Formats: sequence, structure tokens, C-alpha cells
Amino acid sequence: MQQKFFLYVRKSTDTEDKQILSIEAQLTELRAFAKQENLEITDEFIEKRSAKMPGRPIFNEVLNRIEAGEASGILAWHPDRLARNSVDGGKIVYLLDCGQLLALKFPSFWFENTSQGKFMLSIAFGQSKYMVDSLSENTKRGLRQKVRRGEYPGIAAVGYINDVRTKTIVVDKWKSVFVRQACELYAKNNSRLGDIADFLASKGITTRTGKPLTKDQVKYILSNPFYYGYFRYCGELHKGKHQPVITKKLFDDVQEVLKLRGRPQKAKSEPQIFCGLLSCGTCGMGITGEYKAKTQKNGNVHEYIYYRCTKKHKTIKCPEPCVRQEELDKQISALLQTVSLPADLAAKLNEMLEKDSKQAAQSCAAFVQEARTKIQNLSGKLQRLLDSYLDQDIEQETYRNKKSEFMSNKKSLEEQIVRLEQKQTGWIEPMKSWIAEATDLCLVAENNDLFAKKVMSRKIFGSNLTLSARRLCLAVAQNTKSPLKPHWAVLCAARQKISNNNQSLVLVRPEGLEPPALWFEATRSIQLSYGRKEITG
Repeated sequence: MQQKFFLYVRKSTDTEDKQILSIEAQLTELRAFAKQENLEITDEFIEKRSAKMPGRPIFNEVLNRIEAGEASGILAWHPDRLARNSVDGGKIVYLLDCGQLLALKFPSFWFENTSQGKFMLSIAFGQSKYMVDSLSENTKRGLRQKVRRGEYPGIAAVGYINDVRTKTIVVDKWKSVFVRQACELYAKNNSRLGDIADFLASKGITTRTGKPLTKDQVKYILSNPFYYGYFRYCGELHKGKHQPVITKKLFDDVQEVLKLRGRPQKAKSEPQIFCGLLSCGTCGMGITGEYKAKTQKNGNVHEYIYYRCTKKHKTIKCPEPCVRQEELDKQISALLQTVSLPADLAAKLNEMLEKDSKQAAQSCAAFVQEARTKIQNLSGKLQRLLDSYLDQDIEQETYRNKKSEFMSNKKSLEEQIVRLEQKQTGWIEPMKSWIAEATDLCLVAENNDLFAKKVMSRKIFGSNLTLSARRLCLAVAQNTKSPLKPHWAVLCAARQKISNNNQSLVLVRPEGLEPPALWFEATRSIQLSYGRKEITG
């Protein structure tokens, strides 16, 4: 059965006065080629759109109808008519791989639906994309060179004309006079933007539809530096070669009036520093901050920041009063002091940390050495077991069971050695960091950096801070002794008992700082791997 083809032609622009003969020439050549090759054309598609980016509606319709089985081939002048981007090109190759698209015909390009043919087609698509990218780069390079020469690379402003013969921008002797008069009129500060639009409309300067210019369009004209000899390109100001129609002084006067008449945007108030840290102790809603100004009898105005409940609860009418930021700052500082570490205790802890780290390394090294000795013994047993099996002194089943047992014990010991070597000092650096952080809390509480206080409060107390009757409280959940993490809770309790107990014993176990889990893990791991009696005996 003869294959059915869709004929597809395309030009890169929908402007009627550009590439006028492109579509007609393609249709003529392709129809002749189809007749010559005896191709059955079921439908013709004409598209006037660039293939640089995916999303062409007619091209997508062609592919959709091919997927629906209405045709199995496409006839086009060249692969670059089908795709100049990787998405469309990949779609065509994918349809060829799936078998939904069986043939592609081009008068100026050879293609067969084989691995080599698809390879050459992919090269053609890649070359087409490269040509588009290169054209874009060359165009941008040319525009940058025009900017360096002082030539504006775009459509001329109102009051100027693009001279197509010299490729320059020249003054429109008629419109430029009215633009200058509009600037002079607005500089007197007696006219609004709408009045200037009406004035320009009365002089014949309107939109393409004949309507007066909008306020934004008039504002753009009045604030365009093009009229005094400069122009903006890519956000940067450049000196132009074109003839100015107004002076720089007149332009500056217009800008002053625009600034004076412009509506200043109301500055958005920044969220208060402690917002998001506290919640209401009565209704549980969030705490927000707001500015309040108080005017004294002598006319002086003082501004304060207050924090209060948002009162957004639907069923509870919250009676909680507001509290000033200075008072809240004092309470947060006092709360941070309760979990801070005094400098003398920090020094003692660092000494003990250094001592414990050395002892931990020594003890862990002893356990590791003992475990390695056991591994060597197991290796010897495995070798003797193999020798006994080869000498047929033991049965195969016994050999397999014992070998599995010895190999399992050996692997467990090896893993324990790796884990102990990694963990023997892994707790030291976090401990040092915590001591330094707890010591710095004293400075954080005493300084005026409110943001630092908020960060540390959030880290230590989390979302457990409430505000009730102007007092800051640390909420405690039911069946919970403290909402703090263990290390902060212990430090807080230690500061409360510091006057009645030995300082080091309050903060540290008599055994030292090293986590007991490490010693226990080392001992128990070896015991489980090789047996308690062999270690203790």
C-alpha cells in the first residue's frame, strides 16, 4: 500500500512584506517533487512562524495527526523547515524510532529510515540549531558594536525617524517641536500627565489607533534620555550620535516635577524582630508587633514597639495586654542567662574534655587491638579448619557450619573495629562547639543584638515560649519534666544547684565527659563477637 504524506512548508515570519516568495516557492518545488516521486499528499500545511523555539501550533498538529495514523510521512524542503530546536528535532527522531513516522522526503536532503539516516538527520537538526544560535550571537555582537558607535539599535523614539537608507536615526522636524513643547509645558509644574497627552493628541501625536497617549506612555516620553542625546541599552546609559531636541537642564527640570508629582510608595513596615518566636499563653495564637507613637504635651513624639496577641481565635476573646519590646528583651535575656555556661565552668569542662579525649583514644585503641588479635585467631582457625577438611578429617557439613560461624564472627569484629575507630573521637568536636555556644550565651544576653537573641532562643527553647500577663514563660507539656533538650536542661538545672554542690559534679558524671555508650558498645561488641569467657579469662 502506498504511503501517505503531509506536505509542510514554513517561513520564519508572519509579516507579509518579508520572505514574500518563500512559501510560494516551497509549494511549487514540493508539489513538483511529489509528482516526480509519485508521493500521495493527503494534506498541505503552511506555517509562518520561527522554528527557533518549540510550540508551533501547525507543526504540532502535523505530529499529532501522524500519531493518530492519518499519514506516515512528511514532505518538506529541508530538515531546517521542520526543526531548528532540540525539542522538535528530538520529537521527530522519536516518532521514527517508534515506527509512527516511517518516511521523510526532502528535495535538497537525502534521508532513509535507518540508523545511519537518523544519525545524519540528527546532524542536520543540530546544524540548523547551530545556525540559529550563531545568527543570534552575531546579531547581538552587531548591536553591541552599534551601541559603541553611539547608534541606538532599536525603534526611534517619538519625534525621531529611522532612516532606512543610512541606517541611522534622524530628527522628525515636525513632531520633535511638539515633544519639546510638551517637556517645557510639564516643567512649569502646571500640567498633569493627562494634560500633556491631550496636548500631544491635539498636535497629531497619538497611538496607532488614533487615541491619546496613556499616562504611562507620556511618562516614558518625559523620562526618556534619548531626547537630550543619550539612550539606555540593557539598563546602561550610553552617549548617542543622534541630534538632541531638548537640553539636559530642561530634562532635569522635568524629572524634578515627575518626582514631585509622583505618588511615593508607602514604605512597608518590616516585621518586628521577635515575631514568630512567641505564642499567646491564653489562646495559643501568635504574637505580633506594631508601632505606636506617643505625643507629649511639649510636642515631642516618641515611637515604641509593642507585642501583643493577634487575637485571631474564633471562640476565645483573648484578654492579654501588650508589652513593650524593651521589657520583652529583658525577659528573653534573663531566660538565656539560665542556660548559659559561666566562663570558669567552661574552662574546667574544656580541661576535662581534653583529658577524656586522650583516655577515650587509649581505651578504644586497647579494645581495637584486642579485637584484631581475635581476628587473627579466627583466621588461623579458618585455615586449620580448611586443612582438616582437605585431609578428610571432618565431614563437609561440619566444615560448612564451622566456616560460616567463624566467618560471621570475623566480619562482625571487623565492622566493630571500623565503627569504634570512627566514633572514638566523634563526640569531641560537637562537645567543644556546644561549650563555646553555651559560653557565648552570656554575651548574647548582655548585648543589644535582638536578632541574635531570637536565633538562640529559637534554637534552645523552640516553640515553647509563651507570653501571658506581660510575662515570658517556658511552656511545659504534660508528663514532661522540661521542654528543653537534655544538654540544655541539665545545664539549666546545674545553674540552679551550683551554690550547694560541687561545680564539676553538677555538670559532669563522676566517670567523665565521654559518652558511656561508646565504652559499653566497645565492650559488648567484642563480647558478643567472640564470647565473654575468652575476653575475661
